[in-house]
Amino acid sequence: QVQFVESGGGLAQPGGSLRLSCVVSGSIPYPYAISWYREAPGKQLEMVASINYGGTPSYSDAVQGRFICSRDNAQNTVYLQMNSLKPEDTAVYYCNEPGADRAYSHWGQGTQVTVSS
Repeated sequence: QVQFVESGGGLAQPGGSLRLSCVVSGSIPYPYAISWYREAPGKQLEMVASINYGGTPSYSDAVQGRFICSRDNAQNTVYLQMNSLKPEDTAVYYCNEPGADRAYSHWGQGTQVTVSS
């Protein structure tokens, strides 16, 4: 089974920055892509960024130009640098494989990001 451990969340002011980390372990087939998702209260799970094994990222319109996804394959770690944070970025952030299902895939504990003044 694949394990995902997210960290780096916290409280940030609007316009501020946070850097999230995702450590991947277990039986994941190589090469693997990873996506970042977020789940805000009362809203559906939303994929915000993805990165393939070669390091090419893609972003949702909501975070394009503000978030940067990168990875260190030697450390099995994927990062999400979040800049110019907005209150609407407040959510629990998770990493998982692209296309993961909220109900049927295995998820880590996530990391809470709160953007508030």
